[in-house]
This record gives sequence, C-alpha cells and structure tokens, in this order.
Amino acid sequence: MLNHTPKEIYEKRGLVINPAKTCQPIGAMYAALGIHGCLPHSHGSQGCCSYHRMHLTRHFRDPIVASTSSFTEGSSVFGGLSNLKTAINNVFSIYKPEVIAINTTYLSETIGDDIGSIIQDAEIPEGKVVLHANTPSYVGSHITGFSNMVKAMVTYLAKSEKGISNGKVNIIPGFVNPGDMREIKRIAKLLEVPITMFPDTSGVVDSPMTGKYEMYPKGGAKVEEITDSGNSDLTIALGRFASEAGAFELEKKCKVKPSILKTPIGIEATDKLIMELVKATGVDVPYELEEERGQLVDIMTDTHYHYHGKRVAIFGDPDTVIALTEFVLGIGMKPIHVLTGTPGQSFEIEIKEMLEEAGVEGRVKSGGDLFEFHQWIKNEPVDLIIGNTYGKFISKAEDIPLVRIGFPVLDRSVHSYLPVVGYKGAMRVLEMISNALLDKVDIDSSDEDFELVL
Repeated sequence: MLNHTPKEIYEKRGLVINPAKTCQPIGAMYAALGIHGCLPHSHGSQGCCSYHRMHLTRHFRDPIVASTSSFTEGSSVFGGLSNLKTAINNVFSIYKPEVIAINTTYLSETIGDDIGSIIQDAEIPEGKVVLHANTPSYVGSHITGFSNMVKAMVTYLAKSEKGISNGKVNIIPGFVNPGDMREIKRIAKLLEVPITMFPDTSGVVDSPMTGKYEMYPKGGAKVEEITDSGNSDLTIALGRFASEAGAFELEKKCKVKPSILKTPIGIEATDKLIMELVKATGVDVPYELEEERGQLVDIMTDTHYHYHGKRVAIFGDPDTVIALTEFVLGIGMKPIHVLTGTPGQSFEIEIKEMLEEAGVEGRVKSGGDLFEFHQWIKNEPVDLIIGNTYGKFISKAEDIPLVRIGFPVLDRSVHSYLPVVGYKGAMRVLEMISNALLDKVDIDSSDEDFELVL
C-alpha cells in the first residue's frame, strides 16, 4: 500500500514511480480495432502482444484478439523482416481478416525494421489491406500510439476525388470508450448530419452475446468509409492529443478542413460539438437535444450543493483530463491538482489558462507520475480524486473517494458501455461525483448526525 509515501517533494531525474500512462502499442492496437474486419498485429515479441491484449481485455471485459511477429533471440539480432512476411501470410490464410494493422514495439523500433518496405514486398491477397504505424514503447504514451495509428489510417487509405463532396463530416472520436462513440453518433443522428467516424470500436469491443463467436464483429469503420473520408467537407477531431494528427494529415493529403475540439465531456464542450455540426451543415438543433441540455442544467441546479467548492485532483489521459477540468470548473469545483502521464507542454498551458480564468490556484504537470501526484495530495488534501483504477491506491491511503473515469478501469464493469460524453454523459458524471461525495458523508457521519436525506 501507499501509506508511507513521503510528503517531501524532490525532483526525480530518469525515474518514474507509478506511471500515469502506458505504452504506445496499446493505443495503436485499440485504434486498429476500430476498423471493420481488422486484426491488429504487434511486430515484436509474444510477451508485448500478450500484455497489450490482456490490458484491453480487462478494461473492456471482452476478448481482444491480435497477432504477433513472435520475435525470438534471432529476430532481435538479424531483424524482423522474415517474421513479419511469414506472419502476414499466416494471418491472411488462417484468420482471414480484411485488414492487418501493424504496430511496432520497442524491440522492432530499436532494431530499425523498415515496416513500410516490408509491407511493399509482402504477398498481400487481392482486396486485402495492410497498414502500419511506428509506435516505439519508450516515447510518448498509449495516446501517442492511438494518434499514430489514426494518422496511418489516413495515410494508407484516405483518397479524394477532385471537386466531388460526399456531403459528410468526419469525426475522429479520440481514445474513448465504445459507449462514448455510440453517444457521439446518436447526437449526429438526432441532428441528421451524415458522418464518418473512424476509428469506431462500437460493435467491436462491446459486441453482443449471440451464442456464436465472431472473430470480426459487425462494428468498426469500413475501409471504403475511411477511403471516402478524403471527400468529406470537414473533419472534427475530438481531443487534440489523440485526434488532431489524423485530421491534419487528412487536410494535407485531401484538403479536408480540420476542426479541433475538446472531448465533449460536460455542457460547454458538448455545446461546441453540436454548434460545429450545425455550422458545418446548416441544420437546426432538434428538441430532443434541447430537452437533454435543459435536463442537465436542471440537475446541476438541483445538486450544486453536493459538489460546489469541493477540491478535486484529476489525472489520466490529456484529452480526458482537459475536458474534465473544464467541466468541474463549470460546476464550481476547484481542481487543484491536475496531471497527465502523457508528455506535452501544451497540456500545462491549456489547464493553467483555465485555472487562471476561474481564479483557482493549482498544480499542473504533463509527463508526471502518480507518486508525485500522491505527494501533492499529501501536502494539499482534496475532497475527491477523478482518474483511472490506479488512483484506488492513493484513494485508500488517504481515505478520499475516487470517481473512475478514463483508461484503464480494471476494477469496475459496464463502464465502457455507458457514455461520459454529451449531455447524457455529463448527467452520469454528475451522478458519479455527487454520489461519491455523499457516500463519504454517510461513512464519516456519527450516529447522531446520520441523515436519511442529504
């Protein structure tokens, strides 16, 4: 346990304790699952692939399939060319995917395998696709890997036909759960805006139980849809860290205008997504969405005394943390510790601007770890922690409630089916925050102060 974490903070060099991130290949593997009929392939050792599959399986409570080049000592010395060519042949002949999406690992990156050249020389069956993203484990985080794989989808697949628009809006949803992707698609459907979402893991990692195992479930963005994304009028990238690289690549390759927005967690970010869709297409906002927004505002009014003025510490993936910080500031909470494990100075700049505008003094760090995050809390305690499952050790040590949002959530179920984005998602986040704080009040109350109604 972490009861003995010291309060004294000192600068660590070349050392990370309890990282607040994981490695690039996991993010790339998750993005690849968002292509219909795709088998993610890890170009490295079996151990790497097993860890990545296990981590995703535990978060989604669904079997995650992926193949591997199965590096041995010989591959480490002489390179992985032979392994990858053999793997491509075997995977297409045995598992019959439509697409193989290759991500690299620290080993293949250190060796310096030229994956693009290997793919060009490989025997690829007609009508099948192989694409790749370089995802060295020792640089960036799983969000960087997700971003690199999305960019690879555009690089390999997107095409434009001059002067012909398909009348669609592309949406790159970022590293969010399939429940969030379904909610974003539902909002676009209510607005009657035709969209192409990629990657789209809904229907893949939340596929229904039918009694029959489907290696390639019905969900995912189809190759022809990603190819056609080059003919869209606009690309909305939700979350700068996970999605903007793909949107900018699409602009560079096919001249599709990019619009970079926050992950739509909370009322303000959801408003901006809806208004961007309205501005791009000229549609009217339907009553259903106005009603949902009104319900959310009503809930915020009714429950504000549960959380207003409470001090909160937030950690996790940068796009999720940025959106959550904006949301909790909007409901009157004070985010005084904000941290992501993903490196990127712009994260600190954006959060500090939000805190300064709200008049809140807080600590902010990108590329940080949970050891330092815990030390911050020891020195300046908070009422609530928001982050992934790894926050439970700090929560237990300091007796502070934890609201689990982000990746990975390994000790709770169903969460990946239920959205935190959109107005509906904001209602759910409010419920989680309120209930966590009210449970704490009940637990800490003496018998004479224990109340039926809070």
